[in-house]
Amino acid sequence: MDARRNSGRVAKAELWTGDSMSYKLIHGDCAQMMAQHIQNDSIDLTVTSPPYDNLRTYNGFTFDFEAIAKQLYRVTKPGGVVVWVVGDQTVNGSETLTSFKQAIFFSSLGFNVETMIYEVAGTGAKGSNYYYWQSFEYMFVLSKDGQPKTSNRIADIKNANGGKARGISQKSANNNSRIDRACAITPLWSVRPNVWRYGVGQNDATTHPAPFPEALAKDHIFSWSNPGDLVLDPFVGSGTTGKMALSLQRDFIGIDVSSEYLEIARDRIEKATYQPSLFTTQPTQWEPVAMFGDD
Repeated sequence: MDARRNSGRVAKAELWTGDSMSYKLIHGDCAQMMAQHIQNDSIDLTVTSPPYDNLRTYNGFTFDFEAIAKQLYRVTKPGGVVVWVVGDQTVNGSETLTSFKQAIFFSSLGFNVETMIYEVAGTGAKGSNYYYWQSFEYMFVLSKDGQPKTSNRIADIKNANGGKARGISQKSANNNSRIDRACAITPLWSVRPNVWRYGVGQNDATTHPAPFPEALAKDHIFSWSNPGDLVLDPFVGSGTTGKMALSLQRDFIGIDVSSEYLEIARDRIEKATYQPSLFTTQPTQWEPVAMFGDD
């Protein structure tokens, strides 16, 4: 690990190193561990999903949301991003609105809040039978002190007229109200919208109750960080964020209160292999390409 990566951002934590990237796994309450082991303004990106409401059984552990949110704000670099994947339980026919309350609290700390949707393909029946079943979770993209310092937006929506000249409308030609775009070429690919669709049960980890898809973590890590950046998951669980962070040449810190889950995460992260970005040459190979098509 070079001097830049070992510049004191994290201390007093057990260290394991991969072949070419580094990661740390810390056992304990994530708010306390962040306070003890992670310095101010040191994290480029957090990608995590807390055990929200009572929808997830997390080995009997609970967590202090506000303490964690404050720590995430403290450790995130200016312009850094927190991706907070969360949903709501339906109780007595009404959603708890926990996710919205959390987003408002993040905003009060100084985060910019951008709402994205994780559409869950194959989710089955969820929610209340009085309404339409729920098939999505929120992905709050929280940037500290303004806009994200890194924004590598994924362009994987194929344009039907890609590669063709855009031309100019007759109205514009008559009143000369627009610049002639006859020489402009429609790009082959457009940036995807903010609803991302993934199938469930596609990971290699089966012993964790609620792992999110590897492609979800991979797409967010690509979008909001660069190689060599430091990625955090304070609810590391089965290690999906860590595995994808290392595969994309990011350093990683994972925290979990469950030693059982840390062992699962360590095993998966150690098997991570570098996967170069495919957008520069063959965007069609990035998963999931057919996110708006059939399951």
